[in-house]
Amino acid sequence: MKILIVEDYGPLRLSLAKRLTEAGFVVQHTADGNEASWLLQEDTFALAVLDIMLPGRSGLDLLCDIRSRETDMAVLLTTARDAIEDRVQGLDLGADDYLVKPFALDEAMARVRALLRRRFGRSNPILRIGDLSIDTVAREATRAGQRIELTAKEFALLELLALRTGEIVSRGDVWEQLYDFNYERGASNVVDVFISNLRKKVDAPGWTPLIHTRRGQGYVLQPRSV
Repeated sequence: MKILIVEDYGPLRLSLAKRLTEAGFVVQHTADGNEASWLLQEDTFALAVLDIMLPGRSGLDLLCDIRSRETDMAVLLTTARDAIEDRVQGLDLGADDYLVKPFALDEAMARVRALLRRRFGRSNPILRIGDLSIDTVAREATRAGQRIELTAKEFALLELLALRTGEIVSRGDVWEQLYDFNYERGASNVVDVFISNLRKKVDAPGWTPLIHTRRGQGYVLQPRSV
């Protein structure tokens, strides 16, 4: 799942991005409301953390844009302690929750997990492919009941393949999921290394292979190669 953080206070933005990345989420972040508006048009996010007071467009403006589209994106506002009117307006405009600054990162993480469960709990957050189970909220994967230890980027890659089970996922698609800049020819080797490392964990000896390479096209996750 991808999360967008829009916060102009650098230390807070970077600390929250680090915690979310460590938890297995793919994170993009910016300090500018105008850049955030562009990111929201160019990419799809499961959740956005929006500060209300921003350079360029405000968090409330961004919230209005999000709610004007057909999207299930969850929105968590961050506000100053004395900005009661902003919090009320934000909730009226469709924010799912808010945090009052300063806040503890543990509280922010709990709010994020709760919002994702609330937003996506109507559909099963567990993806199952054969004996592989992927919990997209808890950010955990198991195979035949055994937990698979994955890095944040490995989990994001596995989630991408699982969401498109049976479809060929190109190297470019994989690159865009893992990084925030354009795919270039030299990036192919990096993607291959990530796939190789993921395959060693998901398709360990004794398990039926699930990750298959389609030469010249990309990769596909499915119970058996066809």
